Amino acid sequence: MSAQGVGTTRGDPVCQLAPRGLYRLLFDRVLGSFFWGKTLSSIGIWIHNVVAVTVAFQITNSTLVVGLVSIAQFGPQIVLAPLSGKWADRGNAPLQIILGRVVTALGSAGMATAIWLAGGVSGLDSAVSLIALSVVVGVGFALGGPAMQSVVPLMIRPGEMAAAMTLNSVPMTLSRAVGPALGVLIVARFDAVVAFAIAAATQVFYAVIVLVLRLPRRSVAVGADSSVRGAWRYVRKDSRLLVLLLGIAAVGFGVEPTMTLVPALADDLGGQSGLVGWLVSAFGVGSGIGFLLFTPLDRRLKIETVGAIGLLSIAAGLVGVAISPTPAGAFAGFMVAGLGMTLAFSGVTTQIQERTPEEFRGRIMALWFVAFLGARPFAAALTGYLADVVSVDAAFVITAAAVFVAAILVADRRAEPATATVPAVQVGSQPKGAGTAARSGDRSG
Repeated sequence: MSAQGVGTTRGDPVCQLAPRGLYRLLFDRVLGSFFWGKTLSSIGIWIHNVVAVTVAFQITNSTLVVGLVSIAQFGPQIVLAPLSGKWADRGNAPLQIILGRVVTALGSAGMATAIWLAGGVSGLDSAVSLIALSVVVGVGFALGGPAMQSVVPLMIRPGEMAAAMTLNSVPMTLSRAVGPALGVLIVARFDAVVAFAIAAATQVFYAVIVLVLRLPRRSVAVGADSSVRGAWRYVRKDSRLLVLLLGIAAVGFGVEPTMTLVPALADDLGGQSGLVGWLVSAFGVGSGIGFLLFTPLDRRLKIETVGAIGLLSIAAGLVGVAISPTPAGAFAGFMVAGLGMTLAFSGVTTQIQERTPEEFRGRIMALWFVAFLGARPFAAALTGYLADVVSVDAAFVITAAAVFVAAILVADRRAEPATATVPAVQVGSQPKGAGTAARSGDRSG
């Protein structure tokens, strides 16, 4: 295990090994397997997402109902993620990941069953079953999400944090490029039942991967405050950390219209339902370009600057979509927004991880989880309402304005850096602060 940098403590020779670059980590036996499994799971999630919103729009012809499906999926995370983060800090994060994937699979399998029993999408009288089962998927996300974020620093060497956080965007990058288009192709070739069944199977497969990998676990220091309130007190004392959490919320807020508004946008552009998948995939292609650009930018610019550039790119892309009268222009706008998503997500999340003490990591990453995904139900409801009452273009522009304000705040680097202490960790984990201490070493490609 030590060959992967797992199981290191200060003074261990493994800790002195040079940090690996992005592409070596991508094919590392432990970290690489974890992320490729997560990527497959995320592809399944996007198959689920694009088919769910398309079916909801077909049944009701309402953008607001499409937004309600997103609210049902992401809403439970606002309530459950802090508790899930507390559990992750207390011990068995890998088990939480497995349970979360199983529950998510049940949600997708339930949708497949509901449509099959109705004799097809046309047999559904309303979107009630879609909304109810989206809640199940949301509960699965909440169970496993903070744990998936908290285990990453336990699998890396000092100086690898930025590269690891870039890899953390790989599932979103590839899944947004592949998942929506694959979902559309599966529905076209087969039907929605098969698409939801495949989405469920990917979650089960990822759970098996996590089980086989035997990921490291964190031990809890005797007398440590493991309450959610204790983590929140820590965050309140670090104003920069608060701004960064706002920044990651802006990323979630900014990317939600690229799902919620796409069916209505495709309709406005005169496209058929197949255009929905291709528009969402254009965002994923842009995310892939951002993945390729992150390491060169990280070498040349401050990580704060990279995050701010990402947020500005999201805003610019959304405005481009709003003003474009053609599908080609919308594709370009989504690609720019996707590029910005990867840069902002990786840049802001790296800063959050580097500022987080190990003993608070699960709970603070739960706040990250709530900020990133919890902003999406609000964005879905707001943009869906604006699209129905005003216009789709107005919804894109208003979203872009909010992201622009967040970019200005994230670019302000006047806050003092947080101090770090070394926590008690179990063999199988990296000491806290290692990523920050060796930040300058994390420039290898």
